[in-house]
Amino acid sequence: QVQLVESGGGLVQAGGSLRLSCAASGIDVSITTMGWYRQAPGKQRELVAALTSGGSTNYADSVKGRFIIARDNARNTVYLQMNSLKSEDTAVYFCSSAPIPRSWGQGTQVTVSS
Repeated sequence: QVQLVESGGGLVQAGGSLRLSCAASGIDVSITTMGWYRQAPGKQRELVAALTSGGSTNYADSVKGRFIIARDNARNTVYLQMNSLKSEDTAVYFCSSAPIPRSWGQGTQVTVSS
């Protein structure tokens, strides 16, 4: 079964950076399109970044130029480098396959203070 464990969230000031990690098991991130999703309070979960098996990336307009998705095949782990954080980036962040998520982890909370 697929297990995803997100980590790296926290409280950061606006303009700061965080790097999220997603350790995966039961799924090979090197041959699966993986994505980072986020869910802010009162809002639907949205896909903000995706990385294909071939290395192509796609980003939501709201994070383009600030977030970078990457993976470490040897560790079967996906990362999200978040720079120039804004208060509107505050959300719980999840990783899963994309565009159809196969499973969810517990997520990691990111809070950006203005």
